[in-house]
Amino acid sequence: MKAFSTVSFGLTLVVLVNYICLCYGDLRIGYYQGKCPSNRTDVEQIVKRSISAQFGLDATVVPALLRLQFHDCFVRGCDASILLDGPKSEKNAPPNLTVRGYDVIDKAKADVEQSCPGIVSCSDIIIMAAREAVVLGGGQYFDVMTGRRDGLYSIASQAVNLLPAAEISVTDSIALFASLGIDVPDMVTLIGSHTVGVSHCSAFQDRLYNYNNTGKADPTMDRGLLNSLKGTCPQNATNDNLANLDQNPLSFNIVDNSFFMQIQNNKGVIGIDQEINQDKRTNVTVHLLANDNVIFNAQFAAALVKLGAVNVLLDPLGEIRTLCRSTNDAPAPPPSRR
Repeated sequence: MKAFSTVSFGLTLVVLVNYICLCYGDLRIGYYQGKCPSNRTDVEQIVKRSISAQFGLDATVVPALLRLQFHDCFVRGCDASILLDGPKSEKNAPPNLTVRGYDVIDKAKADVEQSCPGIVSCSDIIIMAAREAVVLGGGQYFDVMTGRRDGLYSIASQAVNLLPAAEISVTDSIALFASLGIDVPDMVTLIGSHTVGVSHCSAFQDRLYNYNNTGKADPTMDRGLLNSLKGTCPQNATNDNLANLDQNPLSFNIVDNSFFMQIQNNKGVIGIDQEINQDKRTNVTVHLLANDNVIFNAQFAAALVKLGAVNVLLDPLGEIRTLCRSTNDAPAPPPSRR
């Protein structure tokens, strides 16, 4: 067994401090204890059983739920606004058309409502479900804070404006994450969610055939990966095929630090994935995470907790939806809380 290094100990200590500092207001670990009709009801266990059952049917719920949390929290904060139906809601914005997992959250919410009606927010279920996805994907268990309320508004144009594009630069990514209160090491760590999941060819096609409008491939991409991706994504193809974001064939569906090892070998699929290894502001974190899976697991857990605390609605703001896809009618929505 690898010895637990001084660096690992130091980072773990930072992670523990982060958990302590993030508990504020009514957002806390174990918020629902004693709040259900039966004091013996364990909301987190209900969510765990629900997500585990659905994982047994489809293992791709792991990347789907991680992406769902990310896309929800990035727009108006972690308020389950991405779940709301409507022709002009977030889920119908172009960046969200490939987001999945809504049915998984619906099932978990229905399971919770049976034992704890009208108490648990959809936004908290997203956060709990994402934690279960990490564990089911092979990552470490971590405590999550709950006590969020659900937002009343969901606006497609805000999703278009606020979600990071696949071609985003490191500089713009740093600024975007900073606007949420997330620093550079945590930004890099959250990009590490690409340790599971896939990307459509359209998200990286320019790197294969017209990098920076040169008419050529990205010279930084590993030649073997380039040839493989060209086979998956032929130029001018009508089908938008898929490629694994972690190019390790033994680890593409496991939550671990393999993704960071791959980008150190110039095997990043999306541009930002490769660029965080090349930029001096981010490559120190890439190196740290690539070289120790214990550190990755600890830091990934802490970063997800931080993401889950972005612009949350607490009592008496927002509402508790009994159906995650619909909310009460409301007047004209206020601007994004960013």
